Amino acid sequence: MSDPSEPPALRSDGGSDGDADERHVVTAFLRHRGRVLLLRRSDAVGTYRGQWGGVSGFAEGDPDSQVRVEIREETGLEDDDVSLVRSGRPVRFRDDLADGSEREWVVHPYLFEVTVDADEPEIELSEEHDAFAWLPPTEIVAPGFAETETADGDRDGLETVPELWTAYERVAPTVRSIAADDEHGAASLSIRALEVLRDRAGLLVAERDEYGADPDGEREELAELARRLLEARPSMAVLRNRVNRVMAAATETDADAESADGGAPAVLEAALAGVDRALAADAEAAATAGDSIDGAVLTLSRSGTVREALRRGEPARVFVAESRPAREGIAVAEELAADDALECPVTVHTDAAAAHVLASEDVDRVVVGADTIRPDGAVVNKTGTRAVAIAAAREGVPVTVVAATDKVSTREEVNLESGDRAAVYDGEAAVDVLNPTFDVTPADCVTEFATERGALAPDDLESVVEELRGLESWRER
Repeated sequence: MSDPSEPPALRSDGGSDGDADERHVVTAFLRHRGRVLLLRRSDAVGTYRGQWGGVSGFAEGDPDSQVRVEIREETGLEDDDVSLVRSGRPVRFRDDLADGSEREWVVHPYLFEVTVDADEPEIELSEEHDAFAWLPPTEIVAPGFAETETADGDRDGLETVPELWTAYERVAPTVRSIAADDEHGAASLSIRALEVLRDRAGLLVAERDEYGADPDGEREELAELARRLLEARPSMAVLRNRVNRVMAAATETDADAESADGGAPAVLEAALAGVDRALAADAEAAATAGDSIDGAVLTLSRSGTVREALRRGEPARVFVAESRPAREGIAVAEELAADDALECPVTVHTDAAAAHVLASEDVDRVVVGADTIRPDGAVVNKTGTRAVAIAAAREGVPVTVVAATDKVSTREEVNLESGDRAAVYDGEAAVDVLNPTFDVTPADCVTEFATERGALAPDDLESVVEELRGLESWRER
């Protein structure tokens, strides 16, 4: 069993001694709905013909600029269709050329999120590639677990360019990146957590070829990784529930499987299914909310599920609170205003004006997301939600909370995270600073929860809580 802190794929990275011809290239992994875009190199290219890789090309000058050029040229996706997640340390490796010389490749890896609202973004291949596929990245090292095919139906072998997995690992999500992320919502981070489990399980499956199967060791390593993920964001019930669901499913598979089929393969299959299930649940919750959106709507904070709900509904106008101190509501308002699926005015206002807007404008419904839903139906969400919900109750405006049932917490107490003090005040006066990131909205201020199981009232959550508590049993085994 390899050391999880240093996977074998990373140990091939060495420095250059200057003897080989050195070429710098960029490789971009485009991620969409938990999968990455892989392209098969055509006969029109000079190297690695017929092999699969990411979006790549020679880095002529600045790699950060060149990678976007390659994305446009090789996929047809424009700059506005993708968002940079992170870049990683370059990967170096040597290759023997047909003329007997050596070439040292320096690969600059990048991870981009595809922001196109589609189940599968349209890709326009250049002559450099003749096929593409949206696949879990684990198919690079542990093929056969995903049932997705390429556009031309051919995926035989999936031979990849050298060190493709190494490049992916340099930009893949980690426990640390999830713990440090203050830009994305709980649902998004829960998907990232499942990807961390999936990726590690996939690598352990691949390592069986070299080290042999060790189901007990794999089980122990992946269980420890799952515990670290649970500790990374303790306030996010959806992350906890989705990790628990994967581990519970894998534990059940282990109990029924032959010894060699348990361990990493069970977790890999459960994680792959868990990503798909989670994405479907979030989409179905948005569809439920969309059915009740008609007229003027007020929202706050950044929630991808709420945005999708607005796109599925028929809002006549959308009011967006700016959501201080990070003011993510400004970006939300800009995105909504630019969204062709929303043909309505968008108005942004200060958080302090929310009660005034509800009292003076004809707002028909408040629609917000949730970081966590407590067992009693109280909602933990971005600070400002409580004030909006109380003001809405005063004005008789219904409040819809859009959230998959995985956001229901099994715990009465919820750890409320705080933000950077300097985001509120960075002066020199001797004043205390409060910057709570979340607040708690009472259950009696919530009209309904729009979930993948339909619209639920706060009193309907008891059975959901019991179901989610049952998923925690894997930690006792």
